[in-house]
Amino acid sequence: VQLQASGGGLVQAGGSLRLSCTASGRTFRSSVMGWFRQAPGKEREFVAAITSGGTTDYSRSVQGRFTISRDSRDIAEDILYLQMTSLKPEDTAVYYCAAATEFRRIVYSHRLYNYWGQGTQVTVSS
Repeated sequence: VQLQASGGGLVQAGGSLRLSCTASGRTFRSSVMGWFRQAPGKEREFVAAITSGGTTDYSRSVQGRFTISRDSRDIAEDILYLQMTSLKPEDTAVYYCAAATEFRRIVYSHRLYNYWGQGTQVTVSS
């Protein structure tokens, strides 16, 4: 079972990035999937999540700027996306994708997610 995140990088404030996370090895199509981020010296925080039915929720700090989506059409893998626009320096962090296989509704604590990707660095310069 593997979650592989990609798409991070360095961008100027106001710019955009799209993160991708390919989940393979088992199907996550019935699971909640989400994105978290962790800045140096800070706790890992919830960014966004999506259910198998497409219900989404976002943290207040990214609401209106980030969009989460998923593609589960391929039976062999699920792909999770995070489209980030109007990026701010405070969005700088390592971003992680995750799956909560025991839940069908959105959950917000990182402790409830049992599969994790390796993280991808997003740096927003001012």
